[in-house]
Amino acid sequence: MITGDDRLIERCRETLRSWRAPSQEQTALQQEYQRVCRRDDAWSRSCSPAHLTGSALILSKEGDRVLLVLHSRVGRWLQTGGHVESTDTDLASAALREAQEESGLICTIDPVPLLLSKHRAPCAGGEFHLDVQFLARAEASLPGLCSPESDEVRWFRVDDLPQTDDSVYALVSAAVVRNTARAVSSDR
Repeated sequence: MITGDDRLIERCRETLRSWRAPSQEQTALQQEYQRVCRRDDAWSRSCSPAHLTGSALILSKEGDRVLLVLHSRVGRWLQTGGHVESTDTDLASAALREAQEESGLICTIDPVPLLLSKHRAPCAGGEFHLDVQFLARAEASLPGLCSPESDEVRWFRVDDLPQTDDSVYALVSAAVVRNTARAVSSDR
């Protein structure tokens, strides 16, 4: 019998299989993620030493601002994101759920990942999150609402970001590139 968990891991595998990595570094991460996905629980917190997570950079519909959260545990401005739950249908739905929970905004999500990011997980000492990062869009005229996981939620201009880490800067750059490409293709 096929369970919801079986469908979830198969969709995680398909997302990673079909994604076109933008660089050699990203291709290497994609291959590592695919190896972890041989496990049926790759999306679960029980998968050690690394498990999949989903995050979303929320970009304004105009493409000029991003919403970041000041993460309480980490003490840095980050995109929204977190663990995949058994009720999620795929990685994009996990990222969308996290974006809406952590921002209080209604968002749409591009189901094609932007980037992959491997980082130490503050939730389980010594383990890693294999984060699949997506682009979400929301109305920037609405303020974000702070969740219990964050100290603050704020919109920033894409060209005037707060001090954070290189992975967030890279994610914002990738989002701007994708948004620009989308705008150019829709003008044709």
